[in-house]
Amino acid sequence: MRAVDCVLGVLWLIICQTAADFRTNMTTDMPAPQANRTLSLSDWEQKWHDNKISFHQPEVHRLLEANIDKVIDGRTSVRFFFPLCGKAVDMKWLADMGHSVVGVEISELAIRQFFEESNLTYSKEPVPAIPGAMVYKNSEKNISIYQCDLFSFSSSIDGQFQGIWDRGSLVAINPKDRDKYAALMTSLMAQDCRYLLWTIVYNAELYGGPPFSVPHEQVQSLYGTSCDLELLYSEESLKQKYQSWGVDSVTENVHLIALKSIEN
Repeated sequence: MRAVDCVLGVLWLIICQTAADFRTNMTTDMPAPQANRTLSLSDWEQKWHDNKISFHQPEVHRLLEANIDKVIDGRTSVRFFFPLCGKAVDMKWLADMGHSVVGVEISELAIRQFFEESNLTYSKEPVPAIPGAMVYKNSEKNISIYQCDLFSFSSSIDGQFQGIWDRGSLVAINPKDRDKYAALMTSLMAQDCRYLLWTIVYNAELYGGPPFSVPHEQVQSLYGTSCDLELLYSEESLKQKYQSWGVDSVTENVHLIALKSIEN
């Protein structure tokens, strides 16, 4: 009997370890070649300095345009957050509609180029709560961009938001930081926030990124506990840029994320 108990005990330990490994794989569900890929803040600043910014789009993103009504949801003067905003023209597009925009970007060059290329004047001032950080503002269009490490930003700096457009942020951060990133994003969401998330999925054995591959299953594991997710778009893309990576296929996904209702 003791031998049977011993065997059952060992089997139970194996089952528990397997379950733990499964949970780990779900939260870090990414191809092994990318799991430990790391870029520093200075690496990203150097990309801007060298004009290696193929990730920048000179026009409003087609999938933001296609889904903007679902994000706005009939509201006016929505406060939008743009993580790792670069010089995205989407910011001015939303501001021109009467919405306000707050972005975070590490590159001073990218921020200055955004305002200059948008023909917007701006002021610049330090952010006392974040040592070394600066905030660039255009009061006319109600656009503010913080120059700092994204993980130094919080709701205590500039409140929560009713909309988030994440076009190249989750796919750009170091894969090991995704859990921390998702926690930050959800902390920045007001209860009525509508978070539009763009991701791509491809064979990471063929391309190391960034942008990194983020499977749908990981989006679900990152946000599914606290949020409701709706997959709005999922299609294979044949963009020439993707073909240059040497991958066989790339799927673009767009999720709409909202905080789960608070139970009374």
